[in-house]
Amino acid sequence: MAGRKYTPEFRADAVALWRASAGQRTMKDVAADPGITRETLRLWVRAAEGGGQAPAGGSGAEDHREELARLRAENARLLKAEKEWQLEREILRRAAQYFAKEMK
Repeated sequence: MAGRKYTPEFRADAVALWRASAGQRTMKDVAADPGITRETLRLWVRAAEGGGQAPAGGSGAEDHREELARLRAENARLLKAEKEWQLEREILRRAAQYFAKEMK
């Protein structure tokens, strides 16, 4: 979206999503989650890493917000993974019960 203004918090959250993906997803896939383009995300990541012009208002508070956003994204990823593991465990438990009945 040309000309759209994003808050510093939104930018930090998007960068945190990218960092939390730890290279397991493409930048295009990560950018699709918050509804931005790959190039926009690439510029924000570059700025956050100090490789480009930093977003306005870059201060110690901004660093804390970025860290908080990164940790929240990582926490969400871990919670999702835990739910998947619980589902897999439940499927395996039920399969074991089924086969135990068949063996009797």
